Amino acid sequence: MFDYHSSGLQESFITHLIELRTRLVRASAVVLAVFIVLFAVWPGAAAIYDFVAQPMMAALPEGSKMIATGVITPFMVPMKVSMMVAFLISLPWVLYQAWAFVAPGLYAHEKRLIAPLIISSSVLFILGVAFCYFFVFGTVFKFINDFAPKSISVAPDIENYLDFVLTMCLAFGLTFEVPVVVIVLVRMGLVTVEKLKAIRPYVIVGAFVIAAVVTPPDIMSQLFLAVPLCLLYEVGLLLAPLFEKATRAPEETT
Repeated sequence: MFDYHSSGLQESFITHLIELRTRLVRASAVVLAVFIVLFAVWPGAAAIYDFVAQPMMAALPEGSKMIATGVITPFMVPMKVSMMVAFLISLPWVLYQAWAFVAPGLYAHEKRLIAPLIISSSVLFILGVAFCYFFVFGTVFKFINDFAPKSISVAPDIENYLDFVLTMCLAFGLTFEVPVVVIVLVRMGLVTVEKLKAIRPYVIVGAFVIAAVVTPPDIMSQLFLAVPLCLLYEVGLLLAPLFEKATRAPEETT
């Protein structure tokens, strides 16, 4: 006997897979298009890497340059930077595609929950990267260069520099997501604001431990990561009750 219920589920599953593929293709197409423009048209891969390297170059003695030890490194490293910048520029479109995929299956109160989280997550991540680039790098690189013995010539390898930049930008981008994590934990009922306030001393210690592991072994980098993490944790504690109230389901308000 033909199982209509099973057939319906299978068709629904296939429909969702097709929709997911469509959204992934649209998101990838925009990222690729932005990458091609940045890499080959304007401003060009070399100019993008020069911009990323500017904090280090400003800290080095005048006339100093970075070095490339690999044969294809001068090509591959700017290409990686261009792809990273293309993804950041395309992030709102990528997140919109994710939102468009899940939105049809959400209730009204769930949409009020998801949409602000997607927007705030992308904004906070970009703010974290910007804070790292415009404030942290300049201070940390100058501190390290001033600390270096005068008998050595500082000439960073461009690939090692890129790995360091990506690690630091990712660390600060994720750090700025702390308010979102706190809000989600409270809204899902996994933990209460009172409990999060009670464990505040452990969070502070954990912030400095994470900073010590992720950042270079200088006190400046660790403070620049740990202090914002603690402050953003407090921001999450302030916003969590407001967000929980604003996104409450109708049956939860009665």
